[in-house]
Amino acid sequence: MNEKLIQYLSRFVADRRVQLFDSVLSRRTRYVTVVLEDIYQAHNASAVLRSCECFGIQDVHIIENTNQYKISPDVALGSNKWLNIYRYNQHKHNTTEALQKLRQNGYRIVATTPHRNDCSLSNFNLSAGKVALVFGSELNGLSGEAIGLADEFLKIDMAGFTESLNISVTAALCIHHLTTVLRNDASIHWEIPSYEQAEIKLNWLRSSINKSDLIEKAFYDEQGTKMKED
Repeated sequence: MNEKLIQYLSRFVADRRVQLFDSVLSRRTRYVTVVLEDIYQAHNASAVLRSCECFGIQDVHIIENTNQYKISPDVALGSNKWLNIYRYNQHKHNTTEALQKLRQNGYRIVATTPHRNDCSLSNFNLSAGKVALVFGSELNGLSGEAIGLADEFLKIDMAGFTESLNISVTAALCIHHLTTVLRNDASIHWEIPSYEQAEIKLNWLRSSINKSDLIEKAFYDEQGTKMKED
């Protein structure tokens, strides 16, 4: 039914836009996902979303233990419209909930923080399995809970006196590097399965069409009529 609905809604969108959806989806991935823990500056939060969208990361997981995650429209530039964003803010231990759920879904939990057992970004092994990159707050970094739950640790090598980069810059560098490596490694199946692409495309169509709910209702009414006639 989803495919029929997609075909129906596509009639209300320019052909070139539908073609763009298909082109973008062909480069989207869920092999790498991003986790943001307690980011409180809206411009940093929004910049990370924008980097994820630009470099083809489909899913972003937001942990809100202390700080509410806010989006700055002037920075995000609508990038959040094209992403699947999951928020964890209902419990005391939201970090544990988020990371355990990702691990259950086959992700390696990779903390982006200097650590005695860390690996430099340039040497990171993507072929070992799906990756959930976890970024911490601007001032304090990742919580002890997140570090304790991490499977691996990742760092960006520095050549200057300053110890760290802004979180939005760190995220952009990591995402760009890893997605570039990903798409050039034929041994990694990084593409989103076709049935999941269909779900994403359907949501993109809905968000692109004015009063899409009414148009969708007309589709189901039409399908119901056809079933009665048959």
